Amino acid sequence: MPREMNTMTSPNLDDLDVRILRLLNADARKSFREIAKAVDASLSTVSNRVRKLEEEGIITGYAPILAESRLGYDVLSVVGVKIHKGKLLDVQRRIAKDDRVTHVYDVTGEWDSIVVVRLKNTRELDAFIKRLGSMEYVENTYTQVVLNVVKEERRVLV
Repeated sequence: MPREMNTMTSPNLDDLDVRILRLLNADARKSFREIAKAVDASLSTVSNRVRKLEEEGIITGYAPILAESRLGYDVLSVVGVKIHKGKLLDVQRRIAKDDRVTHVYDVTGEWDSIVVVRLKNTRELDAFIKRLGSMEYVENTYTQVVLNVVKEERRVLV
């Protein structure tokens, strides 16, 4: 039986904000007119609410969800990185400059950082790992190749 997820929202969000966010989360291409009809509010109310959510940094952008494999990016890899003490942010910023890197995290545990990267093939992965391993202040790396994605959710539960 699935667990119930905590659906508590920010105290700054009222019911209308939450309903608007849920609709945009499901389909960011919905027009304000469609949203207004769905939430039983005026077009100007929806427009003002969305603008407010953008200004408050709750909505940070709108982007299509691309099928990476259809674009030739067949290798998804998770890389753990050990970084010399005191150099974490510097190294992470350099890693993040690579457009193929989708995520760079500070983490607890054995590794200092986790990097998620999408590449076209294993030759690109080999070159990426070698470049990463040769970066100044990178002490060690480990690499895992994702075989199958069971779930990859890009939306935040509201």
